[in-house]
Amino acid sequence: MKAGTAVSLFKVETLSLLCIFLSWNVTYGQIRYTIPEESARGSIVGNMGKDLGLTLAEISNRKLRVSAEAGKQYFRVDVGKGELVVNERIDREELCGKSATCVLPIEVIAEAPLQLHRVVVEIQDINDNAPSFGTKELVLTMAEHTASGSRFPLESAHDPDVGSNALRSYTLNSNEYFSVNTKILKDGRKLPELVMSKALDREKQSTHKLVLTAADGGNPVKTGTVQITVKVLDNNDNTPQFDKQTYDASVLENVTSGTVVIRLKATDLDEGPNGEIQYFFGDQTPESILDMFHLHSDTGLITLNGKLDYERVALYSIDLVSKDKGSPEMRGHSSVQISVLDVNDNAPEIALKSLSNSVLENSPVGTVVGFISTRDLDSSDNGKVSLRVLGDVPFTLKQSFENHYELVTSSLLDREKHMEYKVEISATDSGSPPLTTQKSLVFGIQDVNDNPPVFTQSLYTVYVKENSAAGRIITSVSAADLDTGENAKISYSVLDSKVNDVPTSSYIYINSDNGSIYSMHSFDYENLKAFQINVQASDHGNPSLNSNVTVHVFILDQNDNAPAVIYPSAAMGSLSHQGMPRSAKAGHLVTKVTAVDADSGHNAWISYKLAEATDVSLFSVNVYTGEVRTKRAISEQDDSSQRLLVEIRDNGVPAQSATATVSILLEDGFHESVLDLRQKDPEPIRKNGQIAFYLILSLASVSVLSLVTCLILVVKCTRSARRSSACCLRRMDSDDYKNPNRNLQLQLNTDGPIEYVEVLGGDMLSHSQSFRSCLSPLSEFSDFTLIKPSSTLDFRNMISVLDASLPDDAWTFESQQVSR
Repeated sequence: MKAGTAVSLFKVETLSLLCIFLSWNVTYGQIRYTIPEESARGSIVGNMGKDLGLTLAEISNRKLRVSAEAGKQYFRVDVGKGELVVNERIDREELCGKSATCVLPIEVIAEAPLQLHRVVVEIQDINDNAPSFGTKELVLTMAEHTASGSRFPLESAHDPDVGSNALRSYTLNSNEYFSVNTKILKDGRKLPELVMSKALDREKQSTHKLVLTAADGGNPVKTGTVQITVKVLDNNDNTPQFDKQTYDASVLENVTSGTVVIRLKATDLDEGPNGEIQYFFGDQTPESILDMFHLHSDTGLITLNGKLDYERVALYSIDLVSKDKGSPEMRGHSSVQISVLDVNDNAPEIALKSLSNSVLENSPVGTVVGFISTRDLDSSDNGKVSLRVLGDVPFTLKQSFENHYELVTSSLLDREKHMEYKVEISATDSGSPPLTTQKSLVFGIQDVNDNPPVFTQSLYTVYVKENSAAGRIITSVSAADLDTGENAKISYSVLDSKVNDVPTSSYIYINSDNGSIYSMHSFDYENLKAFQINVQASDHGNPSLNSNVTVHVFILDQNDNAPAVIYPSAAMGSLSHQGMPRSAKAGHLVTKVTAVDADSGHNAWISYKLAEATDVSLFSVNVYTGEVRTKRAISEQDDSSQRLLVEIRDNGVPAQSATATVSILLEDGFHESVLDLRQKDPEPIRKNGQIAFYLILSLASVSVLSLVTCLILVVKCTRSARRSSACCLRRMDSDDYKNPNRNLQLQLNTDGPIEYVEVLGGDMLSHSQSFRSCLSPLSEFSDFTLIKPSSTLDFRNMISVLDASLPDDAWTFESQQVSR
């Protein structure tokens, strides 16, 4: 090595890292290869695929690659063969200097899943450097009569190789005055010393020519030489002597320029100018040391001239020379080793080896999302670094190797709550005071289809008027999906179901894109009063997720049916012949006109009116019951044949009507007249008798059932004080069916006489009842009809409420069955 050659920190770091690289990590293990330096580009280092247990396809698919820690990419992975090969020229001396062992740590990264493999490549030294001297010729001056055995230090040779290839010995050409001795210094350098074997005599030989040869231990051996010229001088026979053969000094790297590093001291036994000493650096001292330090020649003080940096150079070895002022000039030799002491002047560095830009939200806990390494150019505690994640984020650090960490998930992720995370990484060294570095990482959370569509309503209810035109939108359903992209796109469909044994798809059509539901044809309330649609919303994820909702469709009645006359029946014709005795008094029941309306609600409320009569003063028709009665007693002046035209009108808008004609014969012998009628037309009379029989049987059944119901109500309920207020349910229009359910709905009308009551109970999933009551304070009879009451409706409570609010003679109930 040349005098004053600096030892770089990289060499020291390599030595310190060696122990780390030789360790085994239980997670990944460590692969070690050995190759000689100066291997040709493309030379095979090792079979990575075999050692990692990966096939060639896996090597390609997982993008196996090398992430080098040094400045150059010395190695690469041959994906086609799965081999680690040399990528650039490797000079061991350039990388590791004089270190006994030279290793290159590299990181091999595989993706899907993200994995880190530690590989150590040891660089073996080859004997590619011969020993060399800093100059081709050395000139020495020696006084004659110098004592035999005197030693004169020489400049050492430099060999970059190490181990057996390093500098081993010095030899001197054969002569009778000098020999060579090898002195090993504390830093391991081998310093040649010229030893005087025989006193010199200037008068015999004033100049001696010598050849010093330095040889290494390689095979074959390489050598280097230097020419030495010794000039023999007269007088001044004492050389200056340093008080130490080697000086040691240390200095903090942060001291300022001008700081005294060390004071040198040498003595000379001569007097006068021959004993005056000056100090100098060695002749082969590099310019970098001359720029860094200044040696005061008169005082021997070495002061700092530049700025030290422990991370660049930690140790300086400098050759020293002391000269007197005699003639001939005499020299003394020594050396100084200046150690630079580290201070905590470097903050930790954070390096990202491999990082995923996005993470799947369904990634399990412990998923590796990146590799992070840290280093601190300082040494000892100043270079010890701790890494941690700041803040409340679902990520943590897991150490894999020395100063190498995996960034992994610490809890489950949910993109719907956090679309991305900003992760702050903090690196802090152990110096005093500690230095800290922070780095921000941003991870986007990649969506997976983990949320099904959710409808905006848990249940949809829609009301459609009967006879509405086909193709109209009857309602729209809407669902939202918390996912994004294709996972959030929704399609709507109708699940297979039937209404009255007819597929639902025959009734409606749904737009798969926006959820609009259209009618396929016009609805008829009298045939279909309600049905339900099961709608499914499915997203476009893989696999697709879906959810269902039920749409209840209620058909609203319109007044599209005119009243139908039951009695007089169509079999009798439009004219009904009734016999009546002339002895009848006022209020005598002559006959009863009965009609029904296929509509419901107010549309089915029927009223009767006497439109025409032979004598309007003789008969009246009850507006609610259709009963025809005499208004006064019959007189002798009244015609024996009376004709009545009864108009039957519903309560719809617009109202629809029908008419029935009743012919009344006033006779003294009523039975005889009837007999005459039967004799005239026995077949119609027989048919009318059958109809009358069935009508009487029905009325009797209804009356018995009404009586039983009233008895139960009397026992179960306490009648409230009678009020004049009327009880009426809301009309069956689109505003009245907002909440169809099992609860009884009643509306009190106190503005006038009772007109109409309708009670709704039940739901779409069970048979429902619609009870209609036509009520009036003028009613003289109570007609009650009940058909299959729903088990889900507390009918008794309903009757209790109505009974407490209405007069005794104001009951007429009809029941309509509503199917699903």
